[in-house]
Amino acid sequence: MKIFVTCFSLLFLSLFAGAVPDSSGLRVSLLTVGPGHDEIYEPFGHTGIRVIDTLNGTDLVYSYGSFNYSEPNFELKFMRGKLLYYMSVSSFRSFMEEYEYTRRKVEEQELLLQASEKQDIVGFLQYNLQPENKYYKYDFLFDNCATRVRDVFPKTFDTVFQWGAALPPDARITYRQIINQYLYVEHFARFGINILLGSRIDRVMSSEDAMFLPDFLRDGLEGATLSGKPVAGPVTLLLDGSDSVSAGINGGFLITLAVMLLTFAGLTVRRLRLLGRIMQALVLLVTGLLGCLILVMWLGTDHQSCQENLNVLWALPTSLLLVFRRRRAGRYAAIAILLLIVSFVLHILRVQELPLLELWPWLLSLLMIYGAIYKRDKQEGVTS
Repeated sequence: MKIFVTCFSLLFLSLFAGAVPDSSGLRVSLLTVGPGHDEIYEPFGHTGIRVIDTLNGTDLVYSYGSFNYSEPNFELKFMRGKLLYYMSVSSFRSFMEEYEYTRRKVEEQELLLQASEKQDIVGFLQYNLQPENKYYKYDFLFDNCATRVRDVFPKTFDTVFQWGAALPPDARITYRQIINQYLYVEHFARFGINILLGSRIDRVMSSEDAMFLPDFLRDGLEGATLSGKPVAGPVTLLLDGSDSVSAGINGGFLITLAVMLLTFAGLTVRRLRLLGRIMQALVLLVTGLLGCLILVMWLGTDHQSCQENLNVLWALPTSLLLVFRRRRAGRYAAIAILLLIVSFVLHILRVQELPLLELWPWLLSLLMIYGAIYKRDKQEGVTS
């Protein structure tokens, strides 16, 4: 009997020798907040790391997405890409209350880590929470609240941590395409963002690139491993969100379509020549100002995604000069038409995609205006 008990004990110890009791009292999980539609930044969701400490009786959420509305020159700093975001911590209750009020979905993935590994993550978060470490210069695509959380794991565990696939193996999706999917309701915002963001966002994303969005960070964590073992448990729904929102009427398209129709009428109907001159001046003025804004965002700000913006080929800043100069502009108009064609070719080649859904009426208006200027200049050249 003693021999049996001894053998059983040795077998039991050999099977469970690697199991170390978790005395940390920590439970760490990833929180993923679904899209909202009240503010411009809400459609992309939010993410945070929840830490329950049963020994100290705390339940906290660490987030990298905070900024100070009352900071001096807030609008200018945001425009120039110099606004500092920072890491903050709040109670889990207050975190949930915010999304209960706005009816946004919240999901949780508990991390299947050893006590020492949880302590390493909490130590990393607390280090980043210190005043000298918590601030960073926000970049929408490359350094935001989701990418900061994404980087916690490889920075804590080094190469023994491997992300799972956030995208299907054969997926070839660009930043611009995924942004457009999330902004399907915000027509004006989508239109403006597509014009101001440059060709950098038209490159195909890797799986880790896609984790700039919380939903893809959640998917990448789902298949992640640490030393070959799964990192996260199943996704648990903590709060059900509101029903999906209808895309509604595309106001941006209706405006550009109206501009095109008025421009066409003013340039083709003799009795509406005054309307034609007004629309020509208006379209060239807006196009020129837009071109100036594109150059400012490209050359005068720290926004990486606004660089190399080839929309400046059709939104020519020099179009402002045509508002005040009506004669001897035929050569300029011919060059502008050529650049419009180049912009469309670059769109077809996917060097930089145009938001054609809303933009094509405006581009057609420009084409009609440049054509009218070129024709008038040629006629004036013959008569002179």
